[in-house]
Amino acid sequence: MTPVPRLRAYAGFTLLTYGFRPFFLFGAIYAGLTVLAWLPMFYGELQVASAFAPVDWHVHEMLYGYLPAIITGFLLTAIPNWTGRLPIQGMPLLVLVAAWLAGRVCVTLSAQIGWLAAGIVDVGFLILVIAAAAREIVVGKNWRNLRVVGMVTLLFAGNVAFHIEAHIRGHAEYGTRIGIAAIVLLLALIGGRIIPSFTRNWLARENPGRLPAPFARYDAVTLAVSGASLALWVVQPAGRLTAAALVIAAALNAVRLARWAGDRTFRDRLVLILHVGYLFVPLGFLLVGLGALGIVADSAGLHAWMVGAAGTLTLAVMTRASLGHTGNALIAWPATQAIYAAVVIAALARIGSSLEPGWSEWLLPISAFAWVAAFLGFAVTFGPLLVRPKPGA
Repeated sequence: MTPVPRLRAYAGFTLLTYGFRPFFLFGAIYAGLTVLAWLPMFYGELQVASAFAPVDWHVHEMLYGYLPAIITGFLLTAIPNWTGRLPIQGMPLLVLVAAWLAGRVCVTLSAQIGWLAAGIVDVGFLILVIAAAAREIVVGKNWRNLRVVGMVTLLFAGNVAFHIEAHIRGHAEYGTRIGIAAIVLLLALIGGRIIPSFTRNWLARENPGRLPAPFARYDAVTLAVSGASLALWVVQPAGRLTAAALVIAAALNAVRLARWAGDRTFRDRLVLILHVGYLFVPLGFLLVGLGALGIVADSAGLHAWMVGAAGTLTLAVMTRASLGHTGNALIAWPATQAIYAAVVIAALARIGSSLEPGWSEWLLPISAFAWVAAFLGFAVTFGPLLVRPKPGA
């Protein structure tokens, strides 16, 4: 029997042959440029024509700008593997990319365009992503992965809430927390699949011995407790009950990570970085829990999740997928390891600036420039792979 081709015959731009190519590249560039712009905005030296307050613009474009691009690139690459269907490419993919870019322009110029029009364009991108992903999963009868679409739908709801709340109240608190909760749950759900899987594959081949624990009731309980604690935090971000729930989730996720045998992967940086990135998930739960009690600043835990967990894990997945799907060896060359080091430095410096405000004068620029180096470093290092045809294609 002739195997089903993994790609349709497509004679257009290489960038539009697979979802990871444009979204990883443009998402990385945007992540770097946005933080590069944020630093002078933070010090009052730069303004953008956004209807959002400067802090809200920064939060929104990280949470609902760069991250949805990377999530979309991941989904459009993973769903064909989940369903056996051919990937979205060509004009449909171009429409998705254009919708994302239009959202970035409209949000940044929303003071001139109008908050409502900008919001409609912006949230429209996630509607298209949800529709495309749900269609492929349903047609492919891959029902279990509708949970991932559910998390993206939660992210969409948070974005809608963000626009409305920022317009009415001048600051988007609930919209921010809903979006962060959706991202953390996505990291816990997807990370719980790919981290033990990639670890098991490498250990079985290169370092026989103790393997990651398979998905079991413990993982289901951890996800349930994490989701419940995040829901409580969204509604009531302060208080002893919220703090207790978050700290319990931190402990459960820390044990979950320990069950994946990451301590045995030091020889493969592509695998090790996944464990390092996930370490920021329980750390974020712990710090946000302490923040609920007023012991530390709330921003410490939020940046552990967003800079540490989301930033590190997105780069870990982007580098690995870009290598594998372009026909290159799964090896973390020095430039790739430098990207990993930079994003971890960015996370630690940003968390440190929240825990010790007196050091923020020098820790904030270190964090910002390390983040920019990591994501623009990805664009420079992996961009040529993303725009060139796969060898032998």
